[in-house]
Amino acid sequence: MEQQDTKSHKNTLKDYFALGPVFGYFFRKKDPDRPSNFNIKMMHGINKISILMFLVALIILIVRHIF
Repeated sequence: MEQQDTKSHKNTLKDYFALGPVFGYFFRKKDPDRPSNFNIKMMHGINKISILMFLVALIILIVRHIF
């Protein structure tokens, strides 16, 4: 029964533009159980930079398309 419910669910525009997980990635609390070393810190730093660059480029494209 649950499989039929998930297949019949239609995604709305609100589902596609849900930015909660993106902001949660930037503002999450430190987990003491999570391993922390230089490589992981650099990986997360690069991920944050790439997300910001993507969002800025997306805003620029939208502004150029409107005007």
